[in-house]
Amino acid sequence: MMAAGITGSVELAWEQRLLEELAKGSDLLPLDVLGQQFVVRWGPAVSWQQRVSMSSVWARCISTEEPQLPPEPPEPTPGSRFTASVTSTSAKHPAATFQLAAASFEELAENLTSRLTIAAIMANAGELTMLHACGVAHPATGAVVALVAKSGTGKTTAASVLARSYGYVTDETVAIAWDGSVIPYPKPLSVKQEAGTPKRQASPDEFGLQLAPASPYIQSIVLLNRVQGDLPVAPVLERVPLADAVLALIPDSSSQGEVVDPLQSLCRLIQSVGGVWQATYTEAADLPAALEPLFRPQPAAHTDWKPAAGRGVREPHTPAGSIHRTAPQDAVSIGTDLLVMLDNQIVRLSGIGPAVWEASAAPVSLGQLTDYVARVHGKPEGYRSAVAGAVEQLVAKSILERAGS
Repeated sequence: MMAAGITGSVELAWEQRLLEELAKGSDLLPLDVLGQQFVVRWGPAVSWQQRVSMSSVWARCISTEEPQLPPEPPEPTPGSRFTASVTSTSAKHPAATFQLAAASFEELAENLTSRLTIAAIMANAGELTMLHACGVAHPATGAVVALVAKSGTGKTTAASVLARSYGYVTDETVAIAWDGSVIPYPKPLSVKQEAGTPKRQASPDEFGLQLAPASPYIQSIVLLNRVQGDLPVAPVLERVPLADAVLALIPDSSSQGEVVDPLQSLCRLIQSVGGVWQATYTEAADLPAALEPLFRPQPAAHTDWKPAAGRGVREPHTPAGSIHRTAPQDAVSIGTDLLVMLDNQIVRLSGIGPAVWEASAAPVSLGQLTDYVARVHGKPEGYRSAVAGAVEQLVAKSILERAGS
């Protein structure tokens, strides 16, 4: 009991000292970004006011772990006066360092936000599903709605509006663990300025955003579809078919290809939240009322999918010219469609495509493959040339291989 009390007192003393140092414009800024520990060491051109401002805008990500001292920042140059040095550590990765230099403090601050985000994403690759999304959480239940959108299409605006009522989880990356828990990343909001100038890094407190609850978990996933025009569009929520949802989310996720069974994992996540929604809207101010139902459990969506990534059979003596499918990273059958992932590229097979895939699990001749497709789809006029054309397209996309070519 005494040892625990002493340890607790030491930790509290360190935290108090850290907060005092940050408030005075400390040389060091310790941060926790998606479970990764970073320490920023400012160069001499960064004034104490600017250091205090960075401590303020990053306040919700401050780490209270005793930091590892970064090396000296790079020497300022006439074109890059503002510098910083950053170390990163985690339980799973060795310590690493990167350095930053910029012509202005605003540029340095924007570059820091970007580099911290990228470094944390890379460190968590294969461990988390990371959606390029803003996230807000119900303050009482912890239920998170992830709003997926590309950069510049309204994520930060949506977060700044919704998180005045709901807890601010992030405006950048919604990181989801295997059990559905969400790791908050309440970073500064990157606010657009005049064209050609760096985005301003603004504190969530400046916008009156609520704190994230203690144990957030994913409840709903929404694709943002902002419609701009003279006439505003009232918000409309629509379910997205599973295959379309997977194809939409993969480009807006980070390192999903490094997750075990990436397509199956994403299908299970979508199934667990009752499917993916699309919100079509014009004004972000209309989103809180429109999205309110999505903070509650949704009826299960019909998701007719199954794994389809069985490895093709390689025979020791493959006849020249025979056709067989390549080994994918993952593949899922969704209804009558098949999604195949190869090196982070996804190909959607429909029509006769899935039958061609099934027939080529072991090396086959074009004639054998055509006969299999005919048994599945019949023999309409021109079916042989259609199968031959489909095979050529899939060889070009590296879905199929031809022996000896």
